[in-house]
Amino acid sequence: MKESLKKIANVFKMIFGYGIMIVLFAGGLTFFGYVAALIIGGDTAAAICKWIYKTAVPVMIYASTVLILFGLLTMYLAGEKALVPSMKKKAQESK
Repeated sequence: MKESLKKIANVFKMIFGYGIMIVLFAGGLTFFGYVAALIIGGDTAAAICKWIYKTAVPVMIYASTVLILFGLLTMYLAGEKALVPSMKKKAQESK
């Protein structure tokens, strides 16, 4: 049972990793869209900014939300605990 959960967790981890990488890359591309709009100026720039804000940004927000769910499921299925102090670190610090 634990072995199959680990396999599922590995698949979810792969989906999470590649998905977040794509969303971060898309976020970086929006920066270049805004810079291009700044250079172009006028009504065209307003149209570019409106398209980025109304179309691209909501898609990135929804995608990142779903991908975070995959990340949380990965941690849960693998039995990982994040942001929890461990006893090993406390023992090493007290020496």
